[in-house]
Amino acid sequence: MARPKQETPTSGELEVLKVLWKRGPSTVREVLEELNQQGRTRAYTSVMSLMNVMADKALLEREPLGRAFQYSAKKPQEKTLGGIVSDLLGRVFEGSAPTLVAHLLEETKPNAVELDEIRKALKQYEEENET
Repeated sequence: MARPKQETPTSGELEVLKVLWKRGPSTVREVLEELNQQGRTRAYTSVMSLMNVMADKALLEREPLGRAFQYSAKKPQEKTLGGIVSDLLGRVFEGSAPTLVAHLLEETKPNAVELDEIRKALKQYEEENET
């Protein structure tokens, strides 16, 4: 039986997307070099195959560039990450934002500066969403 299509990027796909969000449009070789600087050595053909699958899944756009292709993320980082969080919220936390936040705080143990940033984000959210 075939695996169901995953709506959100896999961890490997997310690594590629992070490179493209940081660098902008890039070739397979450029993405490979960036990924290999992160510690784990990968083969050119593995990264090329992954990026071609990602283009087929509409995660990446592909444009000819000489004899190669230049790839770019189809969606901006915020939209992709929002989809991942939404998927996590629904699948794991049954739609409960308070439960998600409680687990996030427990797992990350934010320091005072980070807690202040979280409070500011909450205040900004409340101000922008007052009705």
